Amino acid sequence: MLSLHSCQHRIIPLQSQLVLKKDHQSRSGHFQNVITRGNKMGLFSWKENTSGGVIAPDERLPYGATAVMGLQHVIAMFGATVLAPILMGFDPNVAILMSGIGTLIFFLIVGGKVPSYLGSSFAFIGVVIAATAYAGKGPNANLAVALGGIIACGAAIVVIGIIVQIIGVAWIEKFMPPVVTGAVVAVIGLNLAGIPIKNMAPTPFDAWMQAVTFICVGLVAVYTKGLMQRLLILVGLILASIIYMILTNGLGMGKPMDFTGIANAAWFGMPNFVSPTFDGNAMLLIVPVAIILIAENLGHVKAVSAMTGKNLDQYMGRAFIGDGVATMVSGATGGTGVTTYAENIGVMAATKIYSTLIFVVAGLIAILLGFSPKFGALIQAIPLAVMGGVSIVVFGLIAVAGAKIWVDNKVDFSDNTNLIVAAVTLVLGTGDYTLKFGGFTLGGIGTATFGAILLFAILRKR
Repeated sequence: MLSLHSCQHRIIPLQSQLVLKKDHQSRSGHFQNVITRGNKMGLFSWKENTSGGVIAPDERLPYGATAVMGLQHVIAMFGATVLAPILMGFDPNVAILMSGIGTLIFFLIVGGKVPSYLGSSFAFIGVVIAATAYAGKGPNANLAVALGGIIACGAAIVVIGIIVQIIGVAWIEKFMPPVVTGAVVAVIGLNLAGIPIKNMAPTPFDAWMQAVTFICVGLVAVYTKGLMQRLLILVGLILASIIYMILTNGLGMGKPMDFTGIANAAWFGMPNFVSPTFDGNAMLLIVPVAIILIAENLGHVKAVSAMTGKNLDQYMGRAFIGDGVATMVSGATGGTGVTTYAENIGVMAATKIYSTLIFVVAGLIAILLGFSPKFGALIQAIPLAVMGGVSIVVFGLIAVAGAKIWVDNKVDFSDNTNLIVAAVTLVLGTGDYTLKFGGFTLGGIGTATFGAILLFAILRKR
């Protein structure tokens, strides 16, 4: 797997390329005209690059290759975009539809300057399950309550984005240093750990199939290369589903897979949209996820900056606003909260193609899939035990991602401030520590998030 550091190639801005091309024609006065023209490039204008090298955000491949790359990004996001809504009882068709629309919203708000595909955020899983008392199988009967909280969370992100756009991002980095963000991210995975183990393996056979599933994912992660390795969740899920089908439909060892829903589903149709309900308890529980999404977007923009060699900090506020607006639009229709994803970073790092046009194409492909009931039926046919095994991997990866933030940023745990903040946060979240304020209840992820920020503010050395 490629590291981000190995892909830090310097990209010459388009206006600089234009200046170089015109150098033989004139000097200073004409240079200024060229630079101005470069800065005024239209939102939907990309310069074709067929060199076979690095493709900058304001460049594009030939249209055929662009379409293939857009499809690749959608496929890379399947494990995230499809798995998260199922674990919360959301309609996967609505979720992928809104991920496509959200991607286009993000593109427009950042002015096409930051390459990104928005997918369902796993940060919402724990709080949505807590707010709706979801049992882990089938449609979520209390989905409307969660949607109100998701909209409120999106609004909070927009407010933070506006503040960042005005005064910069330094204050976020001050209040949410790596020790805090790492602890909060790790807690999400640890808080969710009990769901697949307690609720997604009703029989001994299902428990064994969970083990088979996460072994399949592990084998793909370790023994494959290239795009297949990038798609470890999706490929592992497919392999496990095939094994499940052989053991059940073929050998009668468990509940067989039912394909009648896929056969009967139409190729095209309207998704099942749901209107939100605004409940104070649910909103208080879900809004803290905004902090995590801010951290994810911050990391995404920084990573893209590192890979392209272009400082994108000026677009940080816009990125927050774009994610917040996309989350609000998604929540208003029955979709999940959305965020930027490491899968996109991985594909860009591997291909060295950062063209924002690719993500416009990816968004349009996701929208088409959202209007296909057959796609939704296919997702619903995945066995519960297989989903449970994949969940074990995903939740574990989330927890490890938090630890990776600590490692990458060289967090010093000999400093008692960092030690106490991390230690208390992990236990609050893992133990699902709950606080009540009158009629409001704040669950484990919420208490851990607020606790980490407040503890650091109290304990940090001035």
